[in-house]
Amino acid sequence: MSRQSEETGPSVGPQLSSRLGYLFKHVQQALAEITTPALARFDLSGRELAVLIVLDGLGPASQQEAARGLAVDRTTMVALLDGLEAKGIVARRPAEEDRRRNLVELTAQGRETFAAALAASDEAERAFVAGVMDEEHAAEFKAHLLALITQQRAAPER
Repeated sequence: MSRQSEETGPSVGPQLSSRLGYLFKHVQQALAEITTPALARFDLSGRELAVLIVLDGLGPASQQEAARGLAVDRTTMVALLDGLEAKGIVARRPAEEDRRRNLVELTAQGRETFAAALAASDEAERAFVAGVMDEEHAAEFKAHLLALITQQRAAPER
């Protein structure tokens, strides 16, 4: 068995292993294998941490603003917020200017949980890339990925 086969399972050949979709999928799966247990200590999933990151950046925000920040639909956002609210991590309250809108914000417990979970997630990411690149190259790699996302969002529909 070749070294590649031992590490990644059956050899898929260069035609597949050079495809971005294949690579992104398997990198994301491998990263999730490290971040999932790191976040489990805080009873959070990666998607829930993403919600907390958006809310931390926005401050009190409407559910719709948070959904836009994550690029998820309203139904998905409501489900995520319901779970976080049940854990005491976020709270909803009517907006003063429009009582039909709910504002969502981190609770005191949520801010503590968020800070600890973010640190654990950051450490998991550092450990994930450590064998391949240093922090400077990891930051550059993330910048390239963000540029790809930004470019695709800005591109006219094809």
